[in-house]
Amino acid sequence: MKAKNFFIQNRMVAQIAYGVFLIVLIPLLITFNTVFIISKYNQTLDVTLQKQALSTGRTIAALIENDLPWSDFIQIKIEALIKNNIAIEAIDVLIPEENGDNFKIIASSDKESIGETNDFYFYKLAWLQPKNDGLATDSFGKFGENQEIDATEDRFWLVAMPMVGNDGNKQALISIKISSEIIDSLTNYNRNVSIFILVGTVIIVIMFLLVAVRLWDYALLYKKIKEVDKMKDEFIAIASHELRTPVTGIRGFTSMIVDGTLGKVNDKVKKSALMIQRESERLAILVEDLLNVSRIEQNRVKMNLRPADAKHIINEVIENLSVQAEKKKLHLDFKSRTRILPMINVDVDRLKQILINLIGNAIKYTEKGGIEIITKEKNNASTLEIIIKDTGIGMSSKERERLFEKFYRIQNDKTKHVTGTGLGLWITKKFVELMGGEITIDSIEGVGTQISLLFPIVKS
Repeated sequence: MKAKNFFIQNRMVAQIAYGVFLIVLIPLLITFNTVFIISKYNQTLDVTLQKQALSTGRTIAALIENDLPWSDFIQIKIEALIKNNIAIEAIDVLIPEENGDNFKIIASSDKESIGETNDFYFYKLAWLQPKNDGLATDSFGKFGENQEIDATEDRFWLVAMPMVGNDGNKQALISIKISSEIIDSLTNYNRNVSIFILVGTVIIVIMFLLVAVRLWDYALLYKKIKEVDKMKDEFIAIASHELRTPVTGIRGFTSMIVDGTLGKVNDKVKKSALMIQRESERLAILVEDLLNVSRIEQNRVKMNLRPADAKHIINEVIENLSVQAEKKKLHLDFKSRTRILPMINVDVDRLKQILINLIGNAIKYTEKGGIEIITKEKNNASTLEIIIKDTGIGMSSKERERLFEKFYRIQNDKTKHVTGTGLGLWITKKFVELMGGEITIDSIEGVGTQISLLFPIVKS
């Protein structure tokens, strides 16, 4: 048993550890996957924007390079391009100075910068590129040596490429600053949406995994409860079976004392023996009920179903219980609505047990009047109904709802003197159902109770 408990505990610890591992791993994998996709998306977008920026630079360079000898014409075209294209933030046309290290601005969208020199390392690299080619980079990248970029400025793309004159030689350098505000706003929106979806997904997954871990705990607990329940059933079955023999012995010897078989006894001893006999009978009923509960729960009840005469069974039960009814001065009558009762497919011994239990209860809880057993055919003669009707204390609707629960007994001033285990009606209901029948109950407090048993009629 210790080894089994140790195994169960280790398995529970392993299940919990596995659940925690999943709770950590799955959100991490989802996060990594989302971040990886966003990163790849941004890289692909950057490559596309870079190609688009270079393409824009080539178009503008081709438009301007025919006017390289005339800086005024270049200025006019630059101003027109800036005016008609909101994506272009700035255009500069530069020529290299004689030392080759600096570039002088000869035309610009910013007129005040015309004539200034610039030693921008990015321009030097661009000048070394072949004709009709150039460089493009965004403001988040590195433009070159010792070049500082204003971090507060919006992202833009900078394109620089050499322009050739009519002689085919490089004569000037064009620099174009292209805004990426529209693309970036769309990218940021998509990224934010992706992040929100990621966070929501991670939360949902974590909640699901927490529920799953809890369900695992419930499953393990349920399994453990089933094992304990099985052990309980086995214990009840063994204990009840073992109790049967000594209880039978006690009943036998007390009966012999009361009857005088063991010799004459005085009234005091006889009275005590009668008390022992009554209590042993109660104990025998309890043992038998426990055995029946154990058999039903373990599906070990065998039903010997065969066509039987209900009238004969009912008369036999009434004969057995008539003494109890006469002691309480109650009438016990059997009324059949049909002259000849049809055969029903039942286990005769179980049906006797059911009727003894139900009619016996009716006698217990009836103080005046009596009990009637009525039989009639129902549902186009396909069902035989056995009605047990008494004029007893009855019960409320709430009490009626729980009447067939295991170990339930009605507790009030009228029933406190009546003994019982609370198992009889539960066993009765199970036996009726195992024989393919139905049991229903109707009761009015202070008026009486009517119980109906329905069994299919055997077709000849």
